[in-house]
Amino acid sequence: MSLKKVKTQLEEHPKKLEEQGTLKGKEAVITGIKPAEGEKGPRYFIEGYGDKEFLRMNANNYLGMSLNKDVIKAEEETAEKFGAGPGAVRFISGTYKVHKELEEKLAKFHNREDAMIFSAAYATVMGVLPPLITKDTIVISDELNHNCIINAIRLSKPRDKKIYKHNNAKDLERALEESVGNAKRVIIVTDGIFSMRGEWAPLKEIADLAEKYDGKFEEGVITMVDDSHGVGAIGETGRGTTEFLGENRIDILVATLGKALGVNGGYVVSDKTVIDYLRETAPFYIYSNPITPGEAAASVKALEILDSPRGRELLKHLHDMTKKFEQGLINLGYEVIKGPHPVVPLMIRDTKKTRDLVSFLMRNGILATGLAYPVVPKGDEEIRFQICADHTEYDIDFALGILEKYKNTH
Repeated sequence: MSLKKVKTQLEEHPKKLEEQGTLKGKEAVITGIKPAEGEKGPRYFIEGYGDKEFLRMNANNYLGMSLNKDVIKAEEETAEKFGAGPGAVRFISGTYKVHKELEEKLAKFHNREDAMIFSAAYATVMGVLPPLITKDTIVISDELNHNCIINAIRLSKPRDKKIYKHNNAKDLERALEESVGNAKRVIIVTDGIFSMRGEWAPLKEIADLAEKYDGKFEEGVITMVDDSHGVGAIGETGRGTTEFLGENRIDILVATLGKALGVNGGYVVSDKTVIDYLRETAPFYIYSNPITPGEAAASVKALEILDSPRGRELLKHLHDMTKKFEQGLINLGYEVIKGPHPVVPLMIRDTKKTRDLVSFLMRNGILATGLAYPVVPKGDEEIRFQICADHTEYDIDFALGILEKYKNTH
């Protein structure tokens, strides 16, 4: 046996990606973090750049929880007590009291009957959808849904898969109408917040259509939302897109512990019957270790902070900094997609200019993510800035100053 024959093919693939402009390439390696000090928020050190400080504007850490001292303390104390890892999958002996505590708090936070945690939000979607999709199920999915939803549907092999135009309720109804008489069950699945542009799904219209067509299918119409970018980032109390839109009819809600809550892992909340079923059928839950006890404890603490007056303060500051940055870009003459979510897309609409600006920002101490063709369609190239609650007014002004400098020199 030898890898010699296949290595040629494997080596060609990255070369093709580089030619297409989609090669991810070498990752930036964070070597240290300088805590917030004075008027500055945290600064990051990157391998190969010595003591150069970077302002990080491409993180999902929307509330700054990953550096919160109380969250870190909760993880350290629990790791000291229970060890660094769970030691087994949950049904063998890997369930700890803090895992159950976290699930109870998540269910209560979302006003649902029960919750279930996974090793990651990606694993949650991959674990939840396949057991719910039978040979008599049609899945209807938004065309811009996250990769985890796409792959979960592929893994499931439903009776049929229908894609509706992005956030287009009329096209969703077309897909529902076409499904009548062809399946016992329909699952409508969508992101809550679409992370590339900070847009939100029309959950009220989706729920209305699910109710309208529910009686036309023997096993009904189920709605599922992945709100990983919504929870902790939007809504008056940080409960995500459902709170922001005032829509409580979504059947199954998936979210993450690794973005606004700043830790690691994913979870699903729903009726107890659904969760009990998934504990017995979700392979990514049954056959994979859970998050560590320390991570669970840190998540509990982060959730407690979010659901408190301190959490309201963090949310207000996050939204104030988002507005400040967004308006600053507009004042400089940049094009943005306006919205309350802390994803602020700066539309460049040119692949080369997008890459040039990302490089310019890096040279000037700012970490930002560019999305260029063919990752996005030609004409939709952008820089995706992400504001976090540990960004200060100084940080926002600093970033705007660098972007003004670019504007004046290019």
